[in-house]
Amino acid sequence: MGNNSENLNLEEHLCFSLYACSRAILRLYRPYLDELQLTYPQYLVLVTLWEKPQRTIKELGEVLNLDTGTLTPLLKRMEVAGLIERRRDTVDERVVNIHITQAGKELQEKASCVPQSLFEASGMSENEISEINQTVTRLLHQLNEKGTK
Repeated sequence: MGNNSENLNLEEHLCFSLYACSRAILRLYRPYLDELQLTYPQYLVLVTLWEKPQRTIKELGEVLNLDTGTLTPLLKRMEVAGLIERRRDTVDERVVNIHITQAGKELQEKASCVPQSLFEASGMSENEISEINQTVTRLLHQLNEKGTK
């Protein structure tokens, strides 16, 4: 991409392509998440807890790229729904540990339809989707590194 007026075309903006693609994927996921009575951020919290059943709020924020101001109300709603438990750390009271409950664990199998819907709708193989994800993840890490310097 050179430095000229063609760079102003919407189709040339990677940020727009990623944004529009993300919105399309969220629209695709919405019926599945509605059936599970989850928002997309709640689904992401559960995905991280299915990988590791206990995390601190700080860990969740780092993994999900969310600040505590966004996470705290989200986690409170999930606790009320019985999907997680929040517990103060016994060693350091400032640390809040998030534990997945049995109800949260039971959603894992039901939620397998969510990523599967993307494979089916895209017509792409799991390998192709994985390659795209790896490239976008690498870009995200590079941009985050530049943002912290």
